[in-house]
Amino acid sequence: MILSVDWTNAPATRRVMDALQARGNQALFVGGCVRNGLLNVPCTDIDISTDARPEETIALAKAAGLKAVPTGIDHGTITIIVDEEPFEVTSFRKDVETDGRRAVVAFSNNIIDDAKRRDFTMNAIYARSDGTVVDPLNGLPDLQARHVRFIEDPDQRIAEDYLRILRFFRFTAQYGDPALGIDADGLAACAAGLDGMKTLAKERIGAEMRKILAVDAPEMALAAMESAGVLENILVGSSAKYIPILTHIEQSRQIDWMTRLVVLGGTDQTDSLRLTKAEASKLRAILRVIETGMRPSAAAFEYGGEVARAGALAIAALCESHPPSDLDAAIARGEGAVFPIRAKDLAPLAGKELGEALTTLRDRWIASEFELNKEALLK
Repeated sequence: MILSVDWTNAPATRRVMDALQARGNQALFVGGCVRNGLLNVPCTDIDISTDARPEETIALAKAAGLKAVPTGIDHGTITIIVDEEPFEVTSFRKDVETDGRRAVVAFSNNIIDDAKRRDFTMNAIYARSDGTVVDPLNGLPDLQARHVRFIEDPDQRIAEDYLRILRFFRFTAQYGDPALGIDADGLAACAAGLDGMKTLAKERIGAEMRKILAVDAPEMALAAMESAGVLENILVGSSAKYIPILTHIEQSRQIDWMTRLVVLGGTDQTDSLRLTKAEASKLRAILRVIETGMRPSAAAFEYGGEVARAGALAIAALCESHPPSDLDAAIARGEGAVFPIRAKDLAPLAGKELGEALTTLRDRWIASEFELNKEALLK
C-alpha cells in the first residue's frame, strides 16, 4: 500500500527526509500523519521515526543546512525546522522503565521495538519517504475497520501511561466505527486501571477531556467512560445521559466543548480539569444563565453570544426540549443592544440611590427586550 498525500512531497518535507537518509539511515513517517493520511483526514503535525541516534540526527540536519532543536533529546526527539515548519524526529526506542506517567527509554535499531511501545495498533503504522506503508504490527486492518485497539496487552499499555485511558476513549470517538462499538478488552483494561489515573496531573487530564468533548460525536465514548467509572473518577457526580440530546440539538452549529461540559455536570469542574481563568469565568456565566433561566437575548447582553448560546442549548438538553426557534436572532439582538440611560440622566440622584435607580431601569429595559427607549424609561 502507498500513502498518497500532498505533504509527503512538499519541499520542506523532502528536505528533512533527504537529510536524514543522506548517510543510509532509515527515516519513516509515523503516527498520526500516516493514520490520517490513510484515512484521507487532514493532519497538522508530521512525525518522523529514524534509526539515527539523537546526536546523529542533529549532525545530519546541520550538514543539510537545517535548524535542529533538541526539544526532547533525553527521549530521542529532535525538532527540525524548515521554513518555520517543525518536524519532530524521534529515534527508534523501547521502554526500559515506566511509572504510569513517564518512561525511561533505550534507543534501538529495530522498528518493531519502536512500534511496540506505542499505544494503539492504528498509531503504529509507518511510511517510507516514497509513501510505501510499513506495518510491523499489522495495524492496517484495524485502521481500515476503524477498530481502536491497544497494542498487545491493554493492561500493560495502560500501566505505561495512564493517560492512555482517556486517549482510548478519544480515539474511539474520533476514529472508531460506531457500528463496531468500543473494544471490549480495551474498555475492561480502562476500568481496571482507574486507580492509576490518580497519579496523573490534572492539567494532562483536562487537556485530554477538552479534546474528547470537542469531537464531533462523543456520545458513545462518554457513555462508555461512564459505564467504566472513568467519568465519575474525573468529574464526581457527572452523567453522560443528556449528551446525545445536546449533540442532536447542536446539529450544524459550531461545537463548543464547554457546553458539553456543563451538560455533563459534576462538581468542581474548574479544579478537576484545571480550567484557565477565562474558561472558569465562562463556565460560571453559563451556569448563572441556566440557574436563572435567563432568556438568550438577556444572556447575550450580559455575557456575550457564546455564553448565551451555550446556556440556551444546555437548558434545552437538560430539559429534553428544543432551544428557542429565534435563538440566533435573540442573541444578535442582545449583543447589539446599548442601554440608553446614563448616570447624568438621573441627576440629582447620587450614590446608592443612583445605583439602585440605574439597576431598576436596566432590568426594565432588558425585560422589554430592549424596546423601551430613554424617554419611556425616564417616565
